[in-house]
Order: sequence, then structure tokens, then C-alpha cells
Amino acid sequence: MAKTADDVLNNLRSLANPENVAGMRRYGINPKNTLGISIPNLRSLANEIGKDHSLAQDLWTSGIHEARILAAFIDDLKQVTQAQMEQWAADFDSWDVCDQVCGNLFDRTPYAHQKAVDWSSREAEFVKRAGFALMAWLPVHDKKARDEQFELFFPAIIDQSTDSRNFVKKAVNWALRNIGKRNRSLNQRAIETAQEIARIDSKTAHWIANDALKELTSLAVQSRLKN
Repeated sequence: MAKTADDVLNNLRSLANPENVAGMRRYGINPKNTLGISIPNLRSLANEIGKDHSLAQDLWTSGIHEARILAAFIDDLKQVTQAQMEQWAADFDSWDVCDQVCGNLFDRTPYAHQKAVDWSSREAEFVKRAGFALMAWLPVHDKKARDEQFELFFPAIIDQSTDSRNFVKKAVNWALRNIGKRNRSLNQRAIETAQEIARIDSKTAHWIANDALKELTSLAVQSRLKN
């Protein structure tokens, strides 16, 4: 029998763990409307529910932290619209919800590459992070994309490399590293991009560049790409 939003929300509340919420706060996760439920537990619940677009919308509207992550797990990709993506992105208030939605739903949509570029220039912190989270997830999940599609992200990475907000700069760095780990060609382009960023007179840009270069030029990454 299909579950209602009330059924699911009551289930989530029964799994609440206030001690986990305190721990999540230490990692920069917004504790507001947060129950402290682990991702494995949410995935297990998602598997029980199956895909349900209408239920996903109701769970998102609840405003409960874990309900929104669960919504990304159960939403029907074929029914996701650009309007929905814009609405959900505007609601992002915590980096983990942002990253889970982008990495489990939005990056599978036909709009993902364009939204990555569009959102990267927005001012709102978590919308901008969503743009770079998409740039980080797409090299991992979009197996059919051409190198040229990822190269279009480099100008945005350079442009936003001076944004010192913690959740933005870490996402910019994440995007640069993940693109550079996709293949040897993109690795070289990412290294060149990091070197360009390193020449910018900005403490934030220097951190992004140096941290990315450390990984992209590492023996582990170079050996994997070579093989």
C-alpha cells in the first residue's frame, strides 16, 4: 500500500536521534528541523517506498531536513522540472541537503549541466554551492558527457574562486578536483586552471588552487589516470 506523507513523517520522527543532531551541528549541518537520522537509514526507507513524485513533493514541503533528503531519493526523475529544481534550490539551507539532492537527483536531469553554470553565478550561498556541487557530481555520474561539456565549467570555477564563504569555496575546490580526476585530458586542463587560480591575489583562491593541485598532481591520481 502506498505511503502517505503523514505515514513517512511519523516514521521519520520515530527514528529521531537528538544526540546525532548535536554531532551534525559540529560539521556545519543546519540543526533547524533536523531529526538526526543517518543516510543509510534514509536509503533503507527510500527502498521501501520506491519512486513517488507526489510524495517527494509533500516531503519537501514539510521543511524537515531528513524528509527533504528522502524526497531526493524517491522522486521520479522523469517528472522533475526546471521549475522544481529552482524551487528546491531556493529552499536549500544546509550543505548536506544541497549535496544529497544534487548528487542523487538533480545531476541526472537533462538540465544539470546548464543549471550548474547558471547557479554558479547566483549570490545565494547554497544556490551557488548547488551549482558547484553539480559540477562535482557530473564527472562522476554522467558517463556519456563529453570533455567539452566539463571544460565549460572552468570559467565559472575561476570567476568564483575568490568567494570566501566556507560552503562556496569548498564546493568550488570539490568541482575542480572531480573534473580533474575524470580522465587525463581533463586532469591537465584542471591543473592549468588551478595554476591560473593560484595567480589571483586572493587567500581563498590560493587555498582552492593549492589544495586542488596537491590532489590532481598526486601519484595516486596520476597512476590511476595513466592506467
